[in-house]
Amino acid sequence: MMQHIDFFFSLESPYCLAQAEKRILLDSCLKNLDNYHYHKCMPYKRIVDALNGPLSEIYLPVRLFKDFELMSISSEQILKTLMSSGTTSQKVSRIFIDKITATNQTKALVKIIQHYLGKARLPMLIIDHPDVIHNRASFSARGAGIRGLWTFGRNHTYALDHEMKINHEAIDEFCEKFKHQNKIVFGFTFMVWKYFVQSLEAMGKRIDLLDSILFHSGGWKKLQQEAVDNDTFKSKTTLITGIKHIHNFYGMVEQVGAIYIECEKGYLHAPAFSDIKVIEPATMNELPCHQTGVIAVESILPLSYPGHRLLTEDIGTIIGEDDCQCGKKGKYFLIHGRLKQAETRGCSDTMH
Repeated sequence: MMQHIDFFFSLESPYCLAQAEKRILLDSCLKNLDNYHYHKCMPYKRIVDALNGPLSEIYLPVRLFKDFELMSISSEQILKTLMSSGTTSQKVSRIFIDKITATNQTKALVKIIQHYLGKARLPMLIIDHPDVIHNRASFSARGAGIRGLWTFGRNHTYALDHEMKINHEAIDEFCEKFKHQNKIVFGFTFMVWKYFVQSLEAMGKRIDLLDSILFHSGGWKKLQQEAVDNDTFKSKTTLITGIKHIHNFYGMVEQVGAIYIECEKGYLHAPAFSDIKVIEPATMNELPCHQTGVIAVESILPLSYPGHRLLTEDIGTIIGEDDCQCGKKGKYFLIHGRLKQAETRGCSDTMH
């Protein structure tokens, strides 16, 4: 199993494999993981036995991670616990990570991010406040996201203070110090929009981040409620900050490391060590390109928990394979939003 993973990490680019070749390799790895987690994680075994279907067709609803502790390791092997975002009234997913899984996730992120940034560490502006990463034993989704990209930056600067207000002094100093240098900016989508772009606009202020690349993710539901789509987000952000290279990415704490970054043509791409399928929720049948359904994600990275085949609560459409005008191989797709009423389809009943 590890030899297969090492092969993916040795690729020159995470987008160089044609879909047919990639599927042969992925299917072999995923089959091994099916059997591994079946024997290592008793709750997963119960689900599989209750559904009585082929392992390769069983996708765990991500909601199960909010209700149950799913792990394929002993408690002594837990290196850290990742938690999804949520308010105090919401349950959050708890994902248990061991050393091997953490290493694989880091290697995967390095391959993906370096494809866009190169190998040099760039000055990094974080659209958040410092306290979000202080608890290293138990990360929130925001904290995990920042920590995940931390290694690609240097001179890390927070754009917001503890009250979520713009730290003008820090931003001005950052912009001046690294003027005419390549920079990385990272934040969660809603926070970038509300606490950074809109705040600057309300003050009538523009800043110079012209030589920057912005990665952002999450929070689209709140923006859609305000009638802010991807094009509006990009155009207004460019107007206020000067940033022209803006990349949304799709990912989840239940599958950290397997992120899907938006290319310059506006499509999300599946890297070599993960993939997506679009499922018709009533029948659980896989849908072809250009048909819209629920996104299922696959990844060879999770060893410490059964997160290798997950059914998300997101709606999307696969646009094509191997032929995106950006030149990347593999599947490329769009995410349209969340399911209004997400159901686990009885899987949780098998856990009791």
